[in-house]
Amino acid sequence: MIGSPWVEVPHLASHILGLAARRLPADWLATYAVCPVLLETLVDRPYSGTCYRAANWILVGQTQGRGRMDRTHQAHGTCKDILLYPLEARWRQRLCQPAPLPPCHVPIGDLP
Repeated sequence: MIGSPWVEVPHLASHILGLAARRLPADWLATYAVCPVLLETLVDRPYSGTCYRAANWILVGQTQGRGRMDRTHQAHGTCKDILLYPLEARWRQRLCQPAPLPPCHVPIGDLP
């Protein structure tokens, strides 16, 4: 149990997910110099991800059960639901725009 038994917080899981989603962009920017625009989580079956759905996460599909270390292209694990939480209204445009070149890279045509 989180906290004291006499303290009641309605919709605690949704509340904690919301706090984390608001805090995460600033923490990532400070630590990695990257500002995320979208959060992703995987929910293992038989769980349904009720707390994520209640916090407005979007179900976008299921994994194939292959795992992140798959080398044989065959299912060895369980399928999981994939849920996303946008941190920006224009997240699709941000993810689809070409990445800028790092400052140390100069296009060949711009060399003296």
